[in-house]
Amino acid sequence: MNATVAHIRQTLRACYAPQEAAWLSRIICCDIFGQSVTDYYAGKDMTLSSNEEQELKDILSRLLKFEPIQYIQGECSFLGRKFLVSSGVLIPRPETEELVEIILKELPPQAQVLDIGTGSGCIAITLSKELPQTQVTAWDISEDALHIAQANNQALKASVRFERQDVLTYRPSREACYDAIVSNPPYVTASEKKDMERNVLDWEPATALFVPDNDPLRFYRHIAQLAQILLKAKGKLYFEINQAFGPDTVALLDGMGYKDAVILKDLSGNDRFVIAEK
Repeated sequence: MNATVAHIRQTLRACYAPQEAAWLSRIICCDIFGQSVTDYYAGKDMTLSSNEEQELKDILSRLLKFEPIQYIQGECSFLGRKFLVSSGVLIPRPETEELVEIILKELPPQAQVLDIGTGSGCIAITLSKELPQTQVTAWDISEDALHIAQANNQALKASVRFERQDVLTYRPSREACYDAIVSNPPYVTASEKKDMERNVLDWEPATALFVPDNDPLRFYRHIAQLAQILLKAKGKLYFEINQAFGPDTVALLDGMGYKDAVILKDLSGNDRFVIAEK
C-alpha cells in the first residue's frame, strides 16, 4: 500500500468502515488524481503537487463531514454516461438504472415520454439518447435541479424538453399525448429518517426524498390522476417505489382503473418498481 493510500484510509477510518474507506481511496487516487488502476493496485505512490496536496486535504475534510463523493467529484455515472450532480439533485442510484433498462425494452422507437421529478435528468436524457426518435419531456419543481438537468442535456447532446412544474398542483391543458410516464418521486417516509446514512440525510435534497407518514403515496396518486388524462390509450406508468408500499401502490392503481399493475423486484430482491397500463 502506498503512502498516499495509507494516509487516506487512516484519515477516513474514524467515519468509514475499512471496505468503504478502501473504495473511496481508489476513487480519490484514480478518478480524481489520475493514477492508473494498475499502479494503484501495484502500490506505487503518487507525487502530489502542493496544490494537489491541498485539494486532497479539502476532499478528506468534506468526506469526514459525510459529503457524498459524487458531490465532491461533481459527477456520477449512470448507465455508462457521466451526469453532473450537486446537492440540488439526488445522486442517481443503480435501482433507477434498472428501471430505465425495463423501459427501454418496452418503449416503441418513436414514443412520447414524460419524466416527472427529473432531478439530474438521468432518466429522461438516457431515454432520449438510447431512443433518438423518442420525444422526452421532463418536469421538476426545483430550479436548481432543472439547471443541472439542462447542463447534462447540453453536455450529453440530448434533446429533452424541461419544464418547471409542481405535480401536486398541475392542471393538464393537453390530453392523451404520452405513451409512457415515468417517475422516481419522493417516497421515503419521515419515520424512516432515523435509519438513513448521514451522507444521504445531511446532504441530498429533502424535497426529493421524503413524504409524510400519513400520506406515503401522495405523489403516486397525483401522478396517476394526471396520467388518466395525459396518457394515450394503452400508455404505461413506470414507477420506482418504496419497497414497503408495493401492494399499496398496486391497489391504488387498480382502484383508479389501471390495468395489469405489477410489482417488479430490483437486483437485491426488493420490491422496487410498479408498472401499469391505462
